[in-house]
Amino acid sequence: MTVEKLGFIGLGNMGMPMTKNLIDAGYEVYGMDVNEESLKTFEAQGGKVAQTTEELVAQTTFIMTSLPTPKIVEAIYCGEQGLIETAREGTLLIDFSTVNPSLNDELADKCNAKGLKYLGAPVSGGVIGAVQATLTIMVGGDEKAYERAKPVFDVLGQNIFLLGDRSSVGTRIKLLNNLMIGFYTKGVAEMIVLAESVGLSPDKVYEILNVSYGQSKIYTRNYAEYMKNDDFNPGFSIDLLLKDMRLAQEMAMEGKVDLTFTNQLIENYDKISKEGYGHLDISATYLATAKNAKEEGQ
Repeated sequence: MTVEKLGFIGLGNMGMPMTKNLIDAGYEVYGMDVNEESLKTFEAQGGKVAQTTEELVAQTTFIMTSLPTPKIVEAIYCGEQGLIETAREGTLLIDFSTVNPSLNDELADKCNAKGLKYLGAPVSGGVIGAVQATLTIMVGGDEKAYERAKPVFDVLGQNIFLLGDRSSVGTRIKLLNNLMIGFYTKGVAEMIVLAESVGLSPDKVYEILNVSYGQSKIYTRNYAEYMKNDDFNPGFSIDLLLKDMRLAQEMAMEGKVDLTFTNQLIENYDKISKEGYGHLDISATYLATAKNAKEEGQ
């Protein structure tokens, strides 16, 4: 049996465990990243390093990307030596990143013009979902391309959705998801600050609310996995959340929808980022909230 070769660009918090799961499932995976330490880790887990896109596309006609910002995604796909320019005809390109929907559609159009296939497939479930292969994958694009990708998606996640022919449809839903993450994260932070101010134990509050209507996955993630352990190393940083919320805000503006609370919350996260918390995990919203509440109460 021939082992299918896959390409993967972006070996960060999400991409690294995703490639490990693919390698463990028997795929031969060629990876690229700007971080040399990431490449060493990738190689140690059985991956094969490609130094350039030309080297990558020479090995495979199935390439995935997981990148932090729309600007980087656009550069990887549309640059002078980018994927669209160098990939062989018939290559399937899949972007797992969270970008603006218009970029998904632009990349799809450019791929089609070059005889390439493209799927926009943002994921949800966080680093733990990537590690445990339980991601939700929201796919937009051609059904035949989806069927080709489905065995790979099944290795990476548990909830796989083909949402329509437009490559941007999954991204639109992902932005709604991350908008809700922004709401929940700030709500959890303010609730715990209030609980502590009146002498309640955050552990006891969590024990009770976790079996009440106040329960949410973000509450469990932010408190039980991060705050309780005094660990704010970024699984999903405040700056990345802020980026996604701004993309959701742009989507609202395109639809001429005024989202007052969203706009106010973005201003708040922007302030938190500028105070020096942006590189930390979203759970560190609690640290900024506690600090500001104390200062305003003096």
